[in-house]
Amino acid sequence: MNAQATVQAYKESSVLTAPPEQLVLMLYDGALRFIARASIAMREQGPVAAAEPIKRAQAIVEELLSALDHDAGGEIADRLQAIYVYCLRLLPEAQLHADVERLEQVASMLRELREAWAEICRR
Repeated sequence: MNAQATVQAYKESSVLTAPPEQLVLMLYDGALRFIARASIAMREQGPVAAAEPIKRAQAIVEELLSALDHDAGGEIADRLQAIYVYCLRLLPEAQLHADVERLEQVASMLRELREAWAEICRR
């Protein structure tokens, strides 16, 4: 098994064995990683180069949105939904207008949510 395959197997194992609250942290981490890549790509190469990482970040935010349980989460789920929908609006706008600031705005919101979720997980 080569090093790449070993890393991939480890990642898959981590996801398959992680508790649900840890999976949410992994989603936030992934979205933030793709937004950072998009930001770098946009600065260095333009909006076309940022398309793929933006698309991947959008897919993660869509997953977070679809995982919301409005019955159990109530008002918190409603507020998270509004934030995720706003992020899903800003991401394509960032690419369309070559606007790194919009990417940073999404990253900032997701970082705050990630930190709040991490605090919940520590308790």
